Amino acid sequence: MPMNDPLGDMLTRIRNAQMRRRPKTSTPASRLRANVLEVLADEGYIRGFTQIEQKGGQPEIEIELKYASGQPAIREIKRVSKPGRRVYSAAKDIPTVANGLGVAILSTPKGVMSDWRAREENVGGEVLCNVF
Repeated sequence: MPMNDPLGDMLTRIRNAQMRRRPKTSTPASRLRANVLEVLADEGYIRGFTQIEQKGGQPEIEIELKYASGQPAIREIKRVSKPGRRVYSAAKDIPTVANGLGVAILSTPKGVMSDWRAREENVGGEVLCNVF
């Protein structure tokens, strides 16, 4: 069965794995997912990720989750722009997450990046998700 929202599926897998205190989780590989995970790793929300080639199957991405004092590094991860309702933001209107403590991940013409980097480069785009 085809998946309608692959990015939303990945965020849900991360959320579910952190609720169960799992050290790792996996998701089917795609360029968008890898780019979002790269931003999460740069911002310090996950330890890292590796792409795993399956024999005769679709490649997967294994995500290493991060915990601090037994608590997940990600308190909240929420999809903003959904397939049924896309949310776009101009460079000057990029939302702040949790008064600047969180990060919004955007898909821009210059690639997938965090909100502060998009403001720095003065570029807007589609707001993919908020992380706090």
